[in-house]
Amino acid sequence: MALLRFHWDFFGPDALTTAEHFLKHIDEFCARESVTGYRHWTVQLPVRCSAVLECDEKHLELIRDALRPVRGERVLES
Repeated sequence: MALLRFHWDFFGPDALTTAEHFLKHIDEFCARESVTGYRHWTVQLPVRCSAVLECDEKHLELIRDALRPVRGERVLES
């Protein structure tokens, strides 16, 4: 099954702190909804910080509808 990456962007001087805190909520959500085998991290860019969740494609509708990421992408399998 393909992997998907979902992204949430945060702006301003506290963007990194906010993104890291958001990952705690991702953990809580995944535990509550039985999403397993996921990974998450933050990416700091010059104008924003993004929280990223990577999980199996089977969780697409759940993540999209409940957490409303700003964008998503399919990870190419090698």
